[in-house]
Amino acid sequence: MLAITVENMRVFLHVLAATIWVGGQITLGALVPAIRGFDGVTKVAARRFNQVAWPAFAVLLLTGVWNMLEVSDHYSDAQSTTLHVKMGFAILSGVAAFLHSRATSKAGLAAWGAIGVVTALLALFFGVQLG
Repeated sequence: MLAITVENMRVFLHVLAATIWVGGQITLGALVPAIRGFDGVTKVAARRFNQVAWPAFAVLLLTGVWNMLEVSDHYSDAQSTTLHVKMGFAILSGVAAFLHSRATSKAGLAAWGAIGVVTALLALFFGVQLG
C-alpha cells in the first residue's frame, strides 16, 4: 500500500470541497423544479445546502492557496496562466453564488445561478487540466 502523505490529504480536501461546491450546485439545480411546487421547500433546501456549500468553498480557497504555495514554483508559464484562469473562475463562482443567494427576482436567481454553476464548472475543468 502507498504511504499517505500530506500532499494526498491536501489534494483530497481540495477535491472533496470541489465535489460539494460544484456537484451540490448541479444537484440542487436539478432538484429545484421537482420541489418548487411544495410551499417553502425550495428555500429550506437552499438554506441547508448553503450550510454545507459555503464551508466547502472556504476549504477550496484555503487548500487552493496551500496548493499554490506547494507547487506553483515548479509551474511553467503555461501552467501559471492556467492556474490564474482557474483562480479567476473560482472567485467568479463564489461571487455569483453570493449574488444568487441575495437575488430577489426570478431573473436574478436564474442568471446568477447559471453564472455560478458555469464558472464553477470552468474552475473545475482548469483544475483538472492542472492535475
